[in-house]
Amino acid sequence: MQTVNGWRCMRIALTGGIAAGKSTVATRMAEDGADVIDYDHLAHILQEPCSPAIDPLVKAFGPGILNGRGGVDRRILSRHVFGEGAPDNATETLNGIMHPLVYELARNRERSLVGDGRKHVIVHDIPLLGEVMDTIPFVFDAIACVMAPEDLRVRRLAETRGMTEEQAHIRVYVQGDEASRLRYADVVIDATQPIEQTFEYVDSLVGQWFAEE
Repeated sequence: MQTVNGWRCMRIALTGGIAAGKSTVATRMAEDGADVIDYDHLAHILQEPCSPAIDPLVKAFGPGILNGRGGVDRRILSRHVFGEGAPDNATETLNGIMHPLVYELARNRERSLVGDGRKHVIVHDIPLLGEVMDTIPFVFDAIACVMAPEDLRVRRLAETRGMTEEQAHIRVYVQGDEASRLRYADVVIDATQPIEQTFEYVDSLVGQWFAEE
């Protein structure tokens, strides 16, 4: 159990590689009553016009990353970070700008949730938890990892996001291997089994977390 603004809650980390099925699991956890803090969504907020991330992103990657509204064009930024010819330290630079600001938003979101007299299970939906484990300013009661084989994830990216197979392989590769994610996992959620079975398991997990004292 963790304490947020003097209130006790369960704080859970949910992670998994791109296209592994993590978003589907997060949605189910929310339906089960958990409060989900989606770090990708927080990052998108920070790429909107006038956010505190805009100036440092432009300084690092140039004004060409901006769209017509003064926010970040995520496809252009992605090419600067992941595309052919991107600097070796591009990912590190992006993370150094975005991560502290995302953590601040996540902390504020937690504070807005507690204090209403009910028990909270707060799920931090973090795509690349393994990469930030040593620096993230949160302690988790459990870490749940959604798993799916690489070939399935590549196929999903190609089918749902319009990527070529080569682009999909690159996105999967830069997120690291499954072994590194499993190293931190207390719970493994198999996203290759029928969705009904996955949901049953997720339901039982959330029920257990709510029952913790």
